[in-house]
Amino acid sequence: MDYVRRIKQAVNLIREATRITAFTGAGVSTESGISDFRSPGGVWDRYRIVTFQEFLSSHDARTEYWSMKKELFLEMKNARPNRAHLAFTELERVGKLDCLITQNIDGLHQDAGSIHVIELHGTNRKAVCVNCGKSWPIEEIQAVLESGNLDPSCDACNGF
Repeated sequence: MDYVRRIKQAVNLIREATRITAFTGAGVSTESGISDFRSPGGVWDRYRIVTFQEFLSSHDARTEYWSMKKELFLEMKNARPNRAHLAFTELERVGKLDCLITQNIDGLHQDAGSIHVIELHGTNRKAVCVNCGKSWPIEEIQAVLESGNLDPSCDACNGF
C-alpha cells in the first residue's frame, strides 16, 4: 500500500473513532532537532546502555550515564514542539485523544499542551534520588555535571 493511501486510511480511522490512544517514539521529535537513539550517529552509537543495576553498583557506570545525560541536555534544552506534537495536542483538545504514550524523554508533548501523557522511559526534565526520592530540575543537575562532577549524589541523603 502506498504512503498516501495509508495516510488517508489513518485519517479515516481517527475520524470514525470515538476515542484513540497514541503511541510515539523518537521519530516524532526528530523534526524538533532531537536525534533518535538507534540511528547511525544516535545516542547508542556514542554510549552504551547503563543498566539500573550497574548504575547502583558502579561509579564508572554512573559517570558514563551522567556523561550521556549531560550531552542530551544540551540537545534537548532548546528543542521546541513541532507539528506532530501540536497535532496530538489538538486531538486531545477536541476530545479524540484519550491518552498519549511516549517512549520519548524530551517533554515536548507536554510543552505542546498535551495533558494525558505517559512517559514510558521517564523524563529528561528532572532527576530523582533513587534512595529518598528528592527531585531536582534537570538544569540544576546539569550545572553540577558541567562543574566536573559526573557522579553527583543527593544533598539530602547522599544517595544516587
